[in-house]
Amino acid sequence: MGPNPVWQAEALSEVMSLGAGMRVLDMGCGTALSSIFLAREFGVEVWATDLWVKPDENLRRVREAGVEQLVHPVYAEAHALPFAEGFFDALVSIGAYHYFGTDDLYLGYYSRFVKPGGQIGIVQPGLVEEYEALPPPHLAPYWKWDFCAWHSAGWWRRHWEKTGLVTVEVADRLPEGWRDWLQWNEACDQDGGLPAQEEAQMLRVDGGQTLGLTRVVARRKD
Repeated sequence: MGPNPVWQAEALSEVMSLGAGMRVLDMGCGTALSSIFLAREFGVEVWATDLWVKPDENLRRVREAGVEQLVHPVYAEAHALPFAEGFFDALVSIGAYHYFGTDDLYLGYYSRFVKPGGQIGIVQPGLVEEYEALPPPHLAPYWKWDFCAWHSAGWWRRHWEKTGLVTVEVADRLPEGWRDWLQWNEACDQDGGLPAQEEAQMLRVDGGQTLGLTRVVARRKD
C-alpha cells in the first residue's frame, strides 16, 4: 500500500525521538508493517489504526511478528478516532496523511491526541515544489485525480505552522526518495500488478524532477 512502509518508517525514525514504553499512534497503518517495525526497533507500544485493512488481518501479522504485546490493531476513520486526548507520546503516519490531512482544520483535531511537547511525523509521496499547473506535461499520461493531494515539504510546513498549534522541526525531501519509491514499484511489478507498472513508468519518466518522498516532523506546543 504505497512505497515501502518500512523504509519510510525508518526514515521518519531518524528525525523523531522514539523510545521504549512510548505510546505511538500509527495512523493509516495499512497492513501494519510500519507498526511492527517501530515496535521491534524501538520498543514503543503502537496503536495500528486503519480504515481499509481490518484489525483481524493485521492482528495475524502482528502475532506472526511476535509483537502482540506491543501492537494493537484498531479499525477507525481518521475523523472519528476512539482515543483520549493527550493519550499518545507521538503520532506517525506513513504514506497516508495526505488522504485526510490536507484539510485546513484537520491538524487541530489530530494534534489533540498527542501530549503537549509530543511529536507528529509523516512521510508520504510528495512534490519537489508547488506548481502553478499540474500535472507537468511529461506526467500527464500517468496522472490520477487524487495525486492532487501530493504537496511539497514547504507546503506542509506552512500548512501546519499557520495553525499556531505546532512547531515544525523537519520539513524535507528524502534523499533519492523517488528511487526508493521506484524500486518498490518495480518489486511489486514482479507480481504482475498493473498499477505498479504504471507508477514505475511515471517515476522513470520523471527521474526525480517533480516527485519524491516528503518528510515532516512537528512538536505540539504546550
